Amino acid sequence: MEHADTLHIPSFPKLVAAALSCIIVGSLGSLVTVTGPGSWYASLAKPFFTPPGWIFAPVWIILFILMGIALSLVWDAGIQRREVQVAIGIFGIQFGLNVLWSFLFFYLRSPLLGFVDIIFLWILIAVSIALFFRIRKSAAYFLIPYIAWVTIATALNGAIYVMNP
Repeated sequence: MEHADTLHIPSFPKLVAAALSCIIVGSLGSLVTVTGPGSWYASLAKPFFTPPGWIFAPVWIILFILMGIALSLVWDAGIQRREVQVAIGIFGIQFGLNVLWSFLFFYLRSPLLGFVDIIFLWILIAVSIALFFRIRKSAAYFLIPYIAWVTIATALNGAIYVMNP
């Protein structure tokens, strides 16, 4: 376990590999995400707190980079350690749910399936934060903006489901 006052910088190759992996895999959802004028999404009733469309891409890129930094910090703690393997495994599952959400919500046009997915996603992000915190506190801190954004997205998804029966 890392001491609270320890600053750890992961190895550069792991940092780059983790960040690029998160950006590339995370961007797969954009293949089915269509939000422009005339799209299914544009036709949906949305709550007052819906962020402007232009903000999603830059926010997600920043979040994917932060997720990559967090992942590299845990990975750098020693992949041979069982707790690191479990933490990375849970991180991988939540990341898969993150990508799946776009396919459920946008490709299948199902706010209900998207909402079910995002609830499990939020839970597994919280579990990832807890597991990362035990291994390297700083890694957990890098996931805080991610869970904050997914909290907003969960409320947005739920509201869209309710507003579009």
